[in-house]
Amino acid sequence: MATAKIPIRTKGQTTCVHHKGKQLEFCCEKCQELVCPKCLSSIHKNHPVCEFSEITPQKKQDIKNFIDRTEQNDQVQIGKYITSTDTLLRDNDSTFEKLSHQLRMQTDKLKQDLDMLTAETLSLYQKMKEDNSKLIQKYKQDLEMYDKQLKQQIQECKTALQKGSDLNIYDTRCEIDSQIHLPVKPVLGNVSFTSNKNPQGHLKLALGKVIISCQGQTSTDQDRSVSTSDGQGQSFTQQQSGDKGKKTVTRYKLLSETKVVEEWESPCNICSICPTTDNQAWTRYYKALTLLDRKGTVIQNITHKAWINDISLSPTTHRLWVCDTKHNILELVSGQLTHRFRTKENPMCLFVTASNHVIVGMVKHISKFTTQFQMVLTTKAVGTGKPLVCTPHRITECPVTQNFAVIDFSNRDDGGDGNKHVVVMDTNFKELFVYRGDIPSTYKTSQTGGEPFNPRSVVYDSMGNLIIGDCNNHRVLLLSGGGEFLKIIYTDIYWTWAVGVDREDVLWVVFCGGNVKLLQYSGM
Repeated sequence: MATAKIPIRTKGQTTCVHHKGKQLEFCCEKCQELVCPKCLSSIHKNHPVCEFSEITPQKKQDIKNFIDRTEQNDQVQIGKYITSTDTLLRDNDSTFEKLSHQLRMQTDKLKQDLDMLTAETLSLYQKMKEDNSKLIQKYKQDLEMYDKQLKQQIQECKTALQKGSDLNIYDTRCEIDSQIHLPVKPVLGNVSFTSNKNPQGHLKLALGKVIISCQGQTSTDQDRSVSTSDGQGQSFTQQQSGDKGKKTVTRYKLLSETKVVEEWESPCNICSICPTTDNQAWTRYYKALTLLDRKGTVIQNITHKAWINDISLSPTTHRLWVCDTKHNILELVSGQLTHRFRTKENPMCLFVTASNHVIVGMVKHISKFTTQFQMVLTTKAVGTGKPLVCTPHRITECPVTQNFAVIDFSNRDDGGDGNKHVVVMDTNFKELFVYRGDIPSTYKTSQTGGEPFNPRSVVYDSMGNLIIGDCNNHRVLLLSGGGEFLKIIYTDIYWTWAVGVDREDVLWVVFCGGNVKLLQYSGM
């Protein structure tokens, strides 16, 4: 049923909208409308009305009051606002000019410091080079002298054999062992240089801290390094700032209560998870690879012909790498798994490093390969020596130190003791420390768990802290890069199957195969 359209009087109209041609002469006080004489007996019947002349004085006073109020208050205030915007524009220009100047000054200072450090190092190289050259020249002279003496001794021996008496031959023989000796080779000074493959984080720390605020929100970038912590997991970092060397203390805070950013049930089971750089994550389960977004929506599915043991995302190319039970190491290129090389033994886990090496874990050892299957390093024990790692399950690399952390199931059939643990080693696969799930007694919590330590997943965050998924105790642990226990990040009612960390240090944790939680455990 159509709704009747109510006529509306336009400004300045003198005739009634209801009664054509009738002049407006009254005002209905009830409806606050202008009406004609005919309206008084129809639409506005029995309504209180008055003539225009009766309300005009009050309307004039209302208009005068508006003029006075607007001129004396509103327009004055608007004028001040307009003037203040000029000041804001000047201050805005000045602020960013000052900030730009400070940034350039700091950058120039860092360049000078770097040039000075380079000059000092080059000077050290030059000094060692000159010292080594002197030692080598002296060694050469001694060798030449030795050669000359040997030739002279040989000539004397020949002469004695040809013309010497019995006594002369006797003396010559005695002199063979006593007169001259081969010069000792000098020990040269040695120095090595290993370039930082990922200096970006250190450069940000050196440059300083940037705090950007917008519409009441504050975001902080740079200078978020964790060093030491108190019982609540609160850490502190001290930094130099300003041209005069003023010190400011910046806090990198481990939140007392971990925040669940997102939570959803995965459409597929998950054994491993690798967050990407665009708020997505690759997951693995048996022969399937699935790409999920931050809400758990499936973006891509890939089925492999063999059982997939592990996956790793390259930090440089951002491509996914895979190892399977057929001893294949593959790379995902344009949606297709492309074969790269094969290993002699079953590759139980793998990790692609920032230097584009592939670390592969096999029974009783882990090995480092180039992408062209050239072995660079291995922990394989020689003879009957106990292996550093018996049953590798997961591998991760620290983005700050390039150290490696390896979960070792330590199966007895592989020479282990049956106690699962995490081994942390340096870039040369030398053991630094072993973590067996111990939690300090000073860490006050009722969520310490009672089951044997069962690490199923391990990953480093951008600050170099170690995150471990303790499966049987349903929790996620946080350690410093040096092995210091920091806190229990989260405890769930289900087993912790897999953990991954994205570029914002948000944890993607998989509980019991399909319950996924995105956790925020730190902040400024």
